[in-house]
Amino acid sequence: MDNILTVLLLFPLLAGMLGFVVHKDSIRTYGISVAAIEFMLSLWLWFSFDNNISGFQFVKNIPLVSDFGISYYVGVDGISLFIVIMSTLMTLIGVIALSIKKDIKNMIITLLFLEVAMVGVFISLDAILFYLFWEFSLVPMLYIIGAWGGEKRLYAAIKFFLYTFAGSLVMLVGMLYVAYIYHSVSGVWSFSITDWYALVLPINVEKWLFWAFFLGFAIKVPMFPFHTWLPYAHGQAPTVGSVILAAVLLKMGTYGFIRFSLPMFPNASVAYILPIAIIAIIMIIYTAMVAYAQKDMKQTIAYSSVSHMGIIIIGTFAMNAEGISGSVFQMLSHGIVSGALFLLVGVIYDRRHTKLMSEFGGLASVMPKFALIYGIMLMASVGLPLTIGFVGEYLSLMGFYRISPILTILAGTSIIMGAVYMLNLYKKSFFGPVTNDANKVLKDLDGKETAALVPLVLIVVWLGVYPKPVLGPIDNSVKALTTFMHEKAKTPEAKATILVSKKTKEMK
Repeated sequence: MDNILTVLLLFPLLAGMLGFVVHKDSIRTYGISVAAIEFMLSLWLWFSFDNNISGFQFVKNIPLVSDFGISYYVGVDGISLFIVIMSTLMTLIGVIALSIKKDIKNMIITLLFLEVAMVGVFISLDAILFYLFWEFSLVPMLYIIGAWGGEKRLYAAIKFFLYTFAGSLVMLVGMLYVAYIYHSVSGVWSFSITDWYALVLPINVEKWLFWAFFLGFAIKVPMFPFHTWLPYAHGQAPTVGSVILAAVLLKMGTYGFIRFSLPMFPNASVAYILPIAIIAIIMIIYTAMVAYAQKDMKQTIAYSSVSHMGIIIIGTFAMNAEGISGSVFQMLSHGIVSGALFLLVGVIYDRRHTKLMSEFGGLASVMPKFALIYGIMLMASVGLPLTIGFVGEYLSLMGFYRISPILTILAGTSIIMGAVYMLNLYKKSFFGPVTNDANKVLKDLDGKETAALVPLVLIVVWLGVYPKPVLGPIDNSVKALTTFMHEKAKTPEAKATILVSKKTKEMK
């Protein structure tokens, strides 16, 4: 088990390279097999994880460039464990449901390389290693959108790349400056995140560095006003690209806030709660209104995705155990539900080659299994109790209620607005008479599509009814994080804000 994280990284990498010599007639079976083994390895990681330990486990630290303190330093805690599992699961689902016929071999190889980057981001404890995987993830997604996307795929791919790459360059400058400060204080170079946690920075330095990291993470989320690349990327990407983008890649930004910004800059994080909360509320309300105005089914879900990411931001910057635990759980919820919704849109697009709601109507009578699964995922998306979507949203909003009841009420409108635009989509597409003759002969879900969607339905119900197996390890690591943040906080405002988490921990 000491090398399980290395195996998780190297296995899809080597399998992707070997994929070039696999015959194209066997590549789908090969891709599913590799992705399934990788998913089983991530489950083995979970079963071997000690839920009573809040710190990093399965740690491996091998010096790479000793003079500059760059290492192969990896590990997982309760915060990153389940995001790794979700990454491997959604890759497997994406390969199973893959419906493209053009260059399918290159697509599967690209997905395996993308899986390496995604897993690498969430297990890296060295800043340079984190940054390399972060940047590497852009290349496969750029290729997926550019090679298999729609008519405006090149514009969407280039916009996606330029936005995210520009933000990450600013983040890199911040990383290099933190390493320089560490060297000035200790006399040695280190890019270890855990070493950086020990730095006590002047407040003004904290604030500048906070914004350097914030820009890189905010564009990835994407937060308003950097969100404009996402609808284009989703609109032009093939189905599998939208699934992976929504389920995993967007979570890199919110994960970065929790892994870097909160523990390294607790005083700045508290100081900027209000402006960040306002930005998040704009994300929630504005993009929900835009989602309602859409005529394209996929664009509705794309803007819905931005709105739900605003809830994750609210929970993250609640600065207490409830809010942060809720935001991490909401990352998993959003990943499963939005990934499934994009997959469902892909199913209907493959049959009709259109995503316009006006082209449908009465699908529930023609494709009952499809309508049932779509309805379950739609209910999870709007946060219906006993579904996975309720748990994360409730905890995130409850956590931020301690900061500002008024702002929390505004953020909570996402539940109402989400129900409005999602039920509107469902009504137009699934209810009423079948008026279009092309829809009367549509086939319901086939075996491949059912195999991809049913596991996601089971997860939505299971974790909605009984979230403890996942929420328990997350909460342990988050409580340790908030306690550390409180101890590191220097300003009275920061101590007063983060103290809520510590008191909550002591009471429990």
